[in-house]
Amino acid sequence: MGETCVRDELRTLFLFEHLSDEQLDTLCQAGSIEMFPAGPIVTEGDPATCFYVMLDGELVMSKRSGGVDIQTNRTSMRGVYFGAWSAYIPGEEHIYEASVRLTTPSRVFVLDANAFAGFMQSQFPMAVHLLEGHKVGGRRQSQLIGQREKLLALGNITAGLTHQLNNPAAATARAVADLREGVGKMRHKLAMLADGKFTPQALKMLITIQDEVAEQVAKNTGLELTAMETADREDEIGDWLEAHGIAAAWDYAPTFVEAGLDIDWLERVEGSIDSVDCSATLPGALGWLKYTIDNELRMNEVAEASKRISALLAGAKLYSQMDRGDYQSADVHELLRSTMMMFGDKLGKDKPVSLVKDMDKSLPELHCYPGDLNQVWTNIIDNAIQAMGGRGTLTIRTCRENDDMIRVEIGDDGPGISEENLSRIFTPFFTTKPFGEGTGLGLDLAWRLVVEKHHGDLRVQSKPGDTRFIVLLPLQAPAPDSAPDPESA
Repeated sequence: MGETCVRDELRTLFLFEHLSDEQLDTLCQAGSIEMFPAGPIVTEGDPATCFYVMLDGELVMSKRSGGVDIQTNRTSMRGVYFGAWSAYIPGEEHIYEASVRLTTPSRVFVLDANAFAGFMQSQFPMAVHLLEGHKVGGRRQSQLIGQREKLLALGNITAGLTHQLNNPAAATARAVADLREGVGKMRHKLAMLADGKFTPQALKMLITIQDEVAEQVAKNTGLELTAMETADREDEIGDWLEAHGIAAAWDYAPTFVEAGLDIDWLERVEGSIDSVDCSATLPGALGWLKYTIDNELRMNEVAEASKRISALLAGAKLYSQMDRGDYQSADVHELLRSTMMMFGDKLGKDKPVSLVKDMDKSLPELHCYPGDLNQVWTNIIDNAIQAMGGRGTLTIRTCRENDDMIRVEIGDDGPGISEENLSRIFTPFFTTKPFGEGTGLGLDLAWRLVVEKHHGDLRVQSKPGDTRFIVLLPLQAPAPDSAPDPESA
């Protein structure tokens, strides 16, 4: 049984000091003063059933983050309130937004949540309407601008993907045009066969050489020479061709080098020709081979461009998770790879932003929301690229944090975040970008997706030349029936 509530004691608390006698009497009749032992009194996430105001004692307030309780306040100040403090806002599902633990036996004024809501709505209707508008309107504003943030990110990604698709598509068009020209020249050579200019033995030899050169082109695919090595080989082959009376020696040389042919190979061709009758000449044979090589190289270009387009589309599909459910088992490295592919025109080898990867390939798969994590990577990477002014080094690391969590670090070597802004970086609508260029919701959305939906943690460390966003993810995020939707938070 609690103590009898006395209005004069309530009036000594800053929360109630300006209330009238009638209002204090109403509170006393609806509530009671209770003595609680040291220990938990309110648990984050439980239904908010009571509003509490501390009279005497000490409490610690904490919030869950990254699987652990983070202390946010410790106080013995009289009048500190907690619990169902927003119960008077209609249309809300009220839960305790933080955990509270009493460190010593404490006297607390306790008011049923419904009684507290009724008191506020009847005594301060204007204030309730203003607070309701602020909370509901602010959430609606966050939803609308959050959707715009996603659309802006999608627009940037789409523009980058379009640019990346354009390159292999253009390469395919060029290769097909060259291939058409080469096939036309091959038809001219076939007309020479029809005229009987080559004996069957000479023709058989040419076809054998043609097969060998096609195989050589396939073997040489993917091998790269330096500019100096290429120039030296072209000079060697050009000199050899010129010495053997090939009029187009210096047109042939680059093609033969690209195919991986060398002097030894050409001398074998010459020896093969010498072994049959003279109807096959070296210039004729090399001309035939030149067209064969050109066509093989162009077909390789078409195949490579097609593979590149397929890889980009597969990456886009993985990025958007179009073929997967919301909640899936996923490899965090595949998610990061698909996101980085979307930044392909800005990020990677020989690009404005170089990429350094330090990945722990032994990490297990996560049970998570892959599409949401790709949104997190997108927002953090895009911010990093902008912070570096579009040029610098992006570093991505993954490792095991503990038995049930993994760690993803995304770092840049930009100017860093000031100490003043560091504490506000995840605050909704806060942005350091010029007016009109940022909504201030990209990192807020990332925080909600990581912390609220995945029950992970998102942190930032920064100094000039080294800014790191650290994402901690549990191996198993809450399933859809238990995970809150951050879009409605």
